[in-house]
Order: sequence, then C-alpha cells, then structure tokens
Amino acid sequence: MSSIMTNAAALTALQSLSATNKALQVAQGRISTGYRVAEASDNAAYWSIATTMRSDNGANSSVQDALGLGAGKVDTAYTALKDVIGVVDDIKQKLITARGQGLDTRKQIQGEIATLQVHLRSAAIGASYAGSNMLATDDAGPVEIVSSYNRAANGSVTLGKISIDLANVTLFAANGTAKPITADIMAINVETNGTDADIDGFLTDIEAALTGFTLAASELGAAKSHIDLQKDFVSKLMDSIDRGVGQLVDADMNKESTRLQALQVQQQLGIQALSIANSNSQSILALFKS
Repeated sequence: MSSIMTNAAALTALQSLSATNKALQVAQGRISTGYRVAEASDNAAYWSIATTMRSDNGANSSVQDALGLGAGKVDTAYTALKDVIGVVDDIKQKLITARGQGLDTRKQIQGEIATLQVHLRSAAIGASYAGSNMLATDDAGPVEIVSSYNRAANGSVTLGKISIDLANVTLFAANGTAKPITADIMAINVETNGTDADIDGFLTDIEAALTGFTLAASELGAAKSHIDLQKDFVSKLMDSIDRGVGQLVDADMNKESTRLQALQVQQQLGIQALSIANSNSQSILALFKS
C-alpha cells in the first residue's frame, strides 16, 4: 500500500542512517583519541579499573623518586665510609711505625695521625645528601626508604620500606662529637701516650673500630643492593601496568580504521536509500497527472 501520510521506507532508511552515523562517530572518536574506552560511559567497569591502575602507577612513579633519593643517601654514606676505613688503615700503619720510636719521631707521627683524625671527622660530616647525613647525625633512626606501593584485593594500600639502623652506621654526632665507634680512634695520641703498651692498646682499638666500620659498610652495601633491585622491579612493574591498562582501554587502530571505511560506505548507501525512499512519494503524484 502506498501512502502520502506515512513513508515507511523513508522512516526505515532514516533509522538505519542514524545508527550508521552514531557508529561512525564512535569510530572517529576512537581513532582521534586512541582509546576505545575514553570515558566511563564507554565501559564503566574497564574505565574504573584503568583509572585505578593509572593512579597506582602514579604512586609507583613517586616510589621510584623515593628510591632514587634513598640510593643517593646510601651511596654517599657508603662512599664516605669506605674513605673512613682507608683513613683508619693509615692510622694503623702510623701506629705500627711509632712503636718503639723516640719522642721526637712519635711527635712527628702524631702530627700525621692528627691530620688523619681531622680528615676522618670531615669525611663523616661531609657525607651529606639532600640535607641528610647518615654518618654524622643526632637522629636515632632508623632511616626508612619507601620501596613499594601495594594495593590489596580489598582495596587497602600499604607502603613497603627499606630500613637502615643508624645505630650501626653513625660515626659522629651532628656537631662532630665522636660516637663510641670512633671515640677511641679520635683519642689516639702517641706523643703523650707512646709506650709500646699504649700503642698496642691503640691497635686493639683500631681493630675493633675496623670491625664496626666493616659491619656498617656491609649494612649500607646490602641496602644499596636492595634499593637497586627494587628500582628495577618498580620500573618493570610500571611497564606491566601500562600494558595492562592498554589492553583494557586502547583502541585497535587497524580494526578501527577498517571499520571507519566500512561505516563511511554504509553512510553513503544509507543516504542513497533515504533519497530513493523519499522519491517514492513523488511517483504517487504522477498518478494524478493527465
């Protein structure tokens, strides 16, 4: 039945064209943004997951910064401590030389030892990084370095930390006052206490201090290794999260470009179909012409 009141063919063609135009807008949006889920309205579940994962990656970026700062502190302290160990070894050699020597010789040797003692304190006080000094401080510690950002299945978050016990590392107070680990070394004076027994006692103190310094260096070295491993892990974790987010929300550009071309063809056909459907009404008028 032909009707001049209702053009069913035109209505059907118009609905088809509208659906094609809508799909075309979606495809164009995905190509222009690179995302198939750019807004919550695209896919609420995927958008929510991706947003949370991006937030976690932002936190992981801050963790990387914290690890970098921590690595700088530990590297600085470790370098200074190695220098301190070398200085104490030099003092030990001077003590061995001073044993059995006369007062004049011991006086000269003490001048050399005093210079080394000054350098020992200077090395510790100078081991400052970003306003923090692990070798010369009044802080009781421990030093904690943020190493990870962890999200549990229930959504709760915690921070992982690398802890360094300053009691095993600190050599001086912030004002340069010797701590127990360095007090005996800083008190060495072969000019006023130069008997063989005195020097033997100093050598015993030196060995005890070297043992303490070695343990401190081992703790810093272990912390340094831990930080380096964690930095590498966090970097790989961030890459993994980025890939996971991409799998959820990124558009497949090959698929979308092919789909766009197909929709453009459908749009042209839909326009032609609507034009044909509208021309049917004109053919009815021909029936009334003489």
